[in-house]
Amino acid sequence: MACGGVGGPGGGVKGQPSAKMAAAPGRQRPAPLLLWALLLGAALAVDRSNFKTCEQSSFCRRQRSLQPGRSPYRALLESLQLGPGAATLQLVNEATKVPLLLELSGLRENTTRIRIRELHPLRPRFEVPDVLLGEPQPEPLTVTGREEGSLELALGPGGHRLLLTAKPFRMDLLRGRQLLASINARGLLVFEHLRPRPGSDPPKEPAEEEAAAEGQEGGAGTENADSQSEKPAEEAAEEPGSWEETFKTHTDSKPNGPTSVGLDFSLPGFEHVYGIPEHADNLRLRTTEGGDPYRLYNLDVFQYELYNPMALYGSVPLLLAHSARSTLGLFWLNAAETWVDISSNTAGKTLFGKLLDYMQGGGETPQTDVRWMSESGIIDVFLLLGPTPAAVAGQYAALTGTQALPPLFALGYHQSRWNYNDEEDVAAVERGFEEHALPCDVLWLDIEHADGKRYFTWDPSKFPQPRAMLERLAAKKRKMVSIVDPHIKVDSAYRVHSELRARGFYVKTKDGGDYEGWCWPGSAAYPDFTNPEMRAWWASMFAYDQYEGSTENLFTWNDMNEPSVFSGPEVTMHKDAVHHGGWEHRDLHNLYGFYVQMATAEGQIQRSGGRQRPFVLSRAFFAGSQRYGAVWTGDNAAEWEHLKISIPMCLSFGLAGLSFCGADVGGFFKNPEPELLVRWYQAGAFQPFFRAHAHLDTVRREPWLFGEENAALIRAALRQRYALLPFWYTAFYRCHRHGLPVMRPLWMEYPEDTTTFAMDDQYLIDRALLVHPVTEQGARGVQVYLPGKGEVWYDVACHQKHHAPQTLYVPVTMSSIPVYQRGGTVVPRQDRVRRSTECMKGDPFTLYVALSPQGTAEGDLFLDDGESFDYATAARYLHRRFTFAGNTLTASSADPRGSFETTAWVERVVILGAGKPAAVVLRPAGE
Repeated sequence: MACGGVGGPGGGVKGQPSAKMAAAPGRQRPAPLLLWALLLGAALAVDRSNFKTCEQSSFCRRQRSLQPGRSPYRALLESLQLGPGAATLQLVNEATKVPLLLELSGLRENTTRIRIRELHPLRPRFEVPDVLLGEPQPEPLTVTGREEGSLELALGPGGHRLLLTAKPFRMDLLRGRQLLASINARGLLVFEHLRPRPGSDPPKEPAEEEAAAEGQEGGAGTENADSQSEKPAEEAAEEPGSWEETFKTHTDSKPNGPTSVGLDFSLPGFEHVYGIPEHADNLRLRTTEGGDPYRLYNLDVFQYELYNPMALYGSVPLLLAHSARSTLGLFWLNAAETWVDISSNTAGKTLFGKLLDYMQGGGETPQTDVRWMSESGIIDVFLLLGPTPAAVAGQYAALTGTQALPPLFALGYHQSRWNYNDEEDVAAVERGFEEHALPCDVLWLDIEHADGKRYFTWDPSKFPQPRAMLERLAAKKRKMVSIVDPHIKVDSAYRVHSELRARGFYVKTKDGGDYEGWCWPGSAAYPDFTNPEMRAWWASMFAYDQYEGSTENLFTWNDMNEPSVFSGPEVTMHKDAVHHGGWEHRDLHNLYGFYVQMATAEGQIQRSGGRQRPFVLSRAFFAGSQRYGAVWTGDNAAEWEHLKISIPMCLSFGLAGLSFCGADVGGFFKNPEPELLVRWYQAGAFQPFFRAHAHLDTVRREPWLFGEENAALIRAALRQRYALLPFWYTAFYRCHRHGLPVMRPLWMEYPEDTTTFAMDDQYLIDRALLVHPVTEQGARGVQVYLPGKGEVWYDVACHQKHHAPQTLYVPVTMSSIPVYQRGGTVVPRQDRVRRSTECMKGDPFTLYVALSPQGTAEGDLFLDDGESFDYATAARYLHRRFTFAGNTLTASSADPRGSFETTAWVERVVILGAGKPAAVVLRPAGE
């Protein structure tokens, strides 16, 4: 039986919140918001009628009505052209005679890119900018075989081959004799070409850009297709919702008609698929047969439901498939509304796949079919070929970037609520942390701090001296975060609004006026963050002389950036609104929040002259958002199931590159009972972003308001977090360098252990710590699985050793959750109690050396100033490696390029799994 876990004093939960919660010092309840009551009602539950189902989304309904096995597309193999970076050939829809251009690229890092565009579009189609780090570097492609109706391409030096079948068009991707994926094997490729509206005169010429491309990329077999390239597909053009669509009271004008794209992928050998956040669901994606597909469409969903495929605040169109044999990723680069269907089968495999089963000597193997459906844009998909989980993570990071290295304070504890009401309230809360010896790094201000919800301002009656308030926090080595939302109050006396309007920087309506909707300030307009000039202007607003009262101690929270429009369809912006370059909002909806966070982060960097790292929390996100800051799971509730779902949600975020993830500790809505609050602090202490936050109408819940016994339990959880900050910071540095998530599912480290594939109630932090939060009310024990054949794990609390693989029943008290250190690792800690991370600089380290069965261990420690870019621009850092072997612990440089002076030292070494030594000898380097 395992011993107790981490935490402070034992015992049960006693008492209820004290009277202070109802009348905290300086608290003044803001006036009720009539709009809030009218729109949201009294019941705290999502109103599903506000959000579309697939059946109510006309393009999803059209695509889902298609039957597999009836593909109209044929590849014109004779049009194949091999260029230095790609192979191109034409596809034709034999029903409409509309030609498409297929572009295939073999990229470095074992990645394949597939793009399908119209050959002669009536106008350009949107292609996602700014998400990729740059144009991916291609590998040369070669034709290695031709037969009647098919050809074979070798994709660079990785041993991958692509077999292309002409009719019906299909591609099969292989590694050696292993079939990895079949593309369009089910015949569900959809590309709704641009066409004139029925009854209107067609344009006389195709789009100039594509016409120019024709001379370079055209080939044989186009004459018949070219002559009919503008023939409308009457059957699609006249379906309901093709040219105009109404949802509730909102009408979408759809001036470009039906423009959706879709493609299916069959993944033989894969039963388990993951990713495509954000959804409040299990880590392993479920089949969508018989229900709605998973939806990717950034939305402000009030009181979201759990365990369903509804869209939430952010979208990353990355799906991972994993088996004991290999790992594969699909990255669908499209920012329009997207639905993803998932089905599992064996009988549906392609004939080619069944032939490979026979050749490889196996019976029927499982298969997962994935179908992507997007409202507009082009088909642009990357196949990340692994073959390991770490390789796929690196391949995705090579495309979209790694998690930004956060400033050290951001890994500490954040205290927030809607709202801390005035400067006195802020001071009282800060004093509470001092008086109760609770570490805390950041206090947060929500929307009520601004003057009438005019962002970049302060309410003059409640926050008359913001700079002095920030300086008082800085004197205690603490920071502040204020909210800056992307809806701007329409008020001619408000400088921010006046400048945006004068510069023409707002999103426009379809008729050319400034787009306005209803949000927290009342009537609001929305800056066009897709415009680089607008983003530069927004960044300039964070300068100290522009954001008056701000200091280098103030950081930013971007909320409501889906964008949220209370008066809009599905509580968001109308799809026929117009952005910079003439693009419709439908084309780029999921990019809006990505750009908001990008511009805000750039503003923080610029205000320091490019030296200081930013901290920006964003609710909406897209692929690549990891480069700009943190995200969280949105407006959760004080319920046990919401605590439980925070684990798979953050694991899913991490798989999609967003490692800096957390959930509102205690739940945003409702009032947590003391047991739930304590358990949430214990869980939050072991998640990357650690913030408590609460709704305006909840009772106050600062940690000391629940009685001393519960305060002691929360204090222990906070101190455990701070003690492990050197480990967390080092893990984030490695994530920043290599792309592996900080919080990761067990199968990433144990890819052949099928027991871990559907597991999402426990997880690893980096590779060294295994955590199983307690998420059941009244729990007296939990089942913990320790993976790794021939490995050992050590209970962090009492250092008891356990051999793996095995499942343990671990008794728990209110002071403990199961945490284990992996044998063979070294975990650095700083165990001295301080009020904040800045106070810990220079504190000594303790190394916890957990020996493997072979008596070895290895780990590392990354140190820098914790706040600047000097680690990257001036090599001012220290990266040390610790190795234990032959009863000797050796410290060496893990990266000799860096240098950094510090007064910190290794004060203590704790060796787990070793007998009592006869003697300990310290040998300085060189002796």
